[in-house]
Amino acid sequence: MAQILFHIFIFPGILFLLVMSFLIEFIDRKLHARLQNRVGPPWFQPLADFIKLLGKEVVITDEADVTIFRVMPLVALTAAVTAFFYIPLWGTEAIYSFNGDLIVVLYLLTLPTLSFFLGGWYSRSVYSAIGATRALTQLFAYEVPLLLSVLASALLAGTWSLSELTRFYDAHPGWWLFNLVGFVVALIALLGKLEKVPFDIPEAETEIVAGYLTEYSGSLYAFIRLALNVEMIVGSALLAAVFFPWGLSCGPLAGFAFFILKLLVIMALITLLRSALARLRIDQMIQFCWKYVSTLAFAQVIATLIFKGVFVK
Repeated sequence: MAQILFHIFIFPGILFLLVMSFLIEFIDRKLHARLQNRVGPPWFQPLADFIKLLGKEVVITDEADVTIFRVMPLVALTAAVTAFFYIPLWGTEAIYSFNGDLIVVLYLLTLPTLSFFLGGWYSRSVYSAIGATRALTQLFAYEVPLLLSVLASALLAGTWSLSELTRFYDAHPGWWLFNLVGFVVALIALLGKLEKVPFDIPEAETEIVAGYLTEYSGSLYAFIRLALNVEMIVGSALLAAVFFPWGLSCGPLAGFAFFILKLLVIMALITLLRSALARLRIDQMIQFCWKYVSTLAFAQVIATLIFKGVFVK
């Protein structure tokens, strides 16, 4: 019981993810600023913003459903934290693993978007309703290519377990290179899931104030920001485990160092893309995902099946 509580609340649970969320937010904002020839915030700014928001008043509109409005940010954060326990961090075995945990992680990463949709919709604000509708519409655009890209890697390994998947690629060095197209697809889909530019359509400050976040304030807004940061960590960790499953069998310390390195590289790519691209319209985003990204993901699945049929016995 003590070990379970340690995993949940200390490492790799809430405390570790809290520290990591402040770190990656600082790196993201600092790198984004430097790419725009700005100085960027000091290292303690994410923590200072979080503490400041915790001390502010939570304002809820009279028309809002108070229970749903308050609960949804916590549901989003809980789902993202839970998904992290099934991803291998310092070895080829996750803390909690079973055959099918890959599907569970993808499901848990869908819950924050659904939570934000419900929170925005039941805040009864026009801007929030528009942002919530966009978030749900976007979900149907990026979720299919994300699933297909992960499916290709899992098909080659012949398992739906993240731990077994990493062990397979550890026993077949170099085979992860075959999944690079899938990684590109998954990275684009992750940008949509995290609502980063060019897929920040649900928030779109210049169009609908802050989308589904418009009516959120104080500690509830702080938990939403924290949930988005944790979702970014877990999404990047999932891509690292599925598409770059090397270095985890080098021992706990070296394996964890490789994990952090891969995590930072993927998050740096996300920051680079959001700094270089401009926002798309919702119809452009859907067309792009279904017409091009899904086609690439499907082609990766077909190529994987052919490769597996020829080389994997």
